[in-house]
Amino acid sequence: MPVDLHRLPSLDLLRGFVAVGRHMSITEAARELCLTQSAVSRQVQALEEQVGARLFRRGHRSLAFTAEGERLFRSADAALQQLQDAMGALRDRIRTRPVTVSATIGFTGLWLLPRLSRFQARHPGVDVRVSAHNRVVDLRNDGVDLAIRYTSASRAPPGARLLFHETVVPVASPELKPGALDGPASLAELTLLEFEKPGYPWIQWLPWLASVGWGQARPRAILHFNQYDLVIQAALAGQGIALGRRELIRPLLEEGRLVVLEDLPAPEASGHGYWLLQAEAELRPEVEAVAAWIVDEARQETAAPLHGLMAG
Repeated sequence: MPVDLHRLPSLDLLRGFVAVGRHMSITEAARELCLTQSAVSRQVQALEEQVGARLFRRGHRSLAFTAEGERLFRSADAALQQLQDAMGALRDRIRTRPVTVSATIGFTGLWLLPRLSRFQARHPGVDVRVSAHNRVVDLRNDGVDLAIRYTSASRAPPGARLLFHETVVPVASPELKPGALDGPASLAELTLLEFEKPGYPWIQWLPWLASVGWGQARPRAILHFNQYDLVIQAALAGQGIALGRRELIRPLLEEGRLVVLEDLPAPEASGHGYWLLQAEAELRPEVEAVAAWIVDEARQETAAPLHGLMAG
């Protein structure tokens, strides 16, 4: 008949008994448990008193199980071995748990992924899991360590670190060669690439045209996309002009795959930027390494000037 849980011997007593049984030596058991021999002997004696039976036959420099001791050892040893295995697996999982970074699809594709190889070269032992989506997440409940969010200073949560503000510039493939863009009529033969998402008027053509007094412009066509990275992919393919987030597309500008159209007036600053959020106040070392790397990459982004990237 099973014993009630509260009547079971303490784990310390069972651990001492199993250690002695595995080594058949109080000396070796004490060494493994980092205890004195007398402390281990007292644990075995206390367990014998709780069980109400002798567990070992003690001879001159020898130990042997009694029948009761051998029966208890088989069960207790198997149970503690399972507990050891479970604890080992749990610690390995925690030790090797990847750092989860959440960001929007556009930011991930245009800014984060092209730079990840530099992090891996610097920290080859740290695994990173990138979670790219546009929904708002609860960092702790969703298992996210770090998140990069696009917002204004007034709406950034406490503890968020500003990575960089956003600069919006008209961009196109150098193969497009749009010619002089000196007024609304100059857009008549051009296609505009529109990011179709409510709440982002500063990176959308129709509000921008109205803000600079070109509301009467009639471009040849407007292509609409629901993801910002698709807008940039279409610009790279020479399909039209996009409003580019300069900090996100900097590598494309530096490589000359996109050029800034200086004839078009730039939109006013939105006041928005990209902020780094963390789920915990105290970060695991590997999470801190990823956070420090992101901040460093962002600092380099804002420190280095762009040269020779304008086209008119």
